[in-house]
Amino acid sequence: MGFVGDILSQPTPQLQDRIQKLIGVKPSVFQPIAGGYTPAARWLIYTDRGQFFAKKATTPLTAAMLRREGRAYLTVQGSFMPQLIGWEDHESEPLLIIEDLSEAAWPPPWSSARIDLVLQQLETLHHTPAALPTFFEMHGERGRNWTRIAVEPEPFLALGMVSEQWVSHALPILIEAESGCSPAGNSLTHWDIRSNNLCFTAGGVKFVDWAEACLSNPKLDLGFWLPSLAYEGGPVPDTILPHEPEIAAWVTGFFAARAGLPDIPDAPFVRRVQREQLETALPWAMRALDLST
Repeated sequence: MGFVGDILSQPTPQLQDRIQKLIGVKPSVFQPIAGGYTPAARWLIYTDRGQFFAKKATTPLTAAMLRREGRAYLTVQGSFMPQLIGWEDHESEPLLIIEDLSEAAWPPPWSSARIDLVLQQLETLHHTPAALPTFFEMHGERGRNWTRIAVEPEPFLALGMVSEQWVSHALPILIEAESGCSPAGNSLTHWDIRSNNLCFTAGGVKFVDWAEACLSNPKLDLGFWLPSLAYEGGPVPDTILPHEPEIAAWVTGFFAARAGLPDIPDAPFVRRVQREQLETALPWAMRALDLST
């Protein structure tokens, strides 16, 4: 966790000048914010005209992600997005400033009413026109994860969730189901819906962290939220997406192919989250495809 000190530091005078130009008022306090899954620097900015949230890249990975997020904020408009206050690209330290959502309600806990609000807002998001890259332009080929596991099963098996015998039996079925699902589509999709990326405000549900947004398959966008929802005490995924074995196989394969890999240096918490989501995604795929352990 060598980047923690950078995350919690005060912005340099040069960065403070950049922030002041973007928000149009002199900041009085910069409150560092810990959290997130990458070493991007984050601050809550206090001014005599209100509070704002700022995020700055600190590594090449976070710079690339923040540029993608900035493009989404400049391109997409909808009630599901926080208000964009300012965006500035930079050779190594892009800077994004949005409205402060620290007073919003951030789940968990979950309730049926909250889940319905998220589902309704996702429906609105998925029907909003947007000029963004397609899934394949943004993310490349991610649809053959069970095939990857067939070639190199050791990281998945090392998680201890299933036996080698189960993998040998289930892989052909999972590969076939996965191949029946494509991330291709023309819908606006977020591709990172989780509790720490959404909140409840007086103006409705807001989704944050738009670095993965693209045009894609809306059912997969929904499907990627459901394992984390179940992990946090919500309903199992097939309660919301019943009779969708291909979606279950695709989503589960994504997590299964990554959860056992070494940590990502710039995002050391991601593997933990992927393991957590696999804990609820794998039973979903087992039920959907009648694959008992």
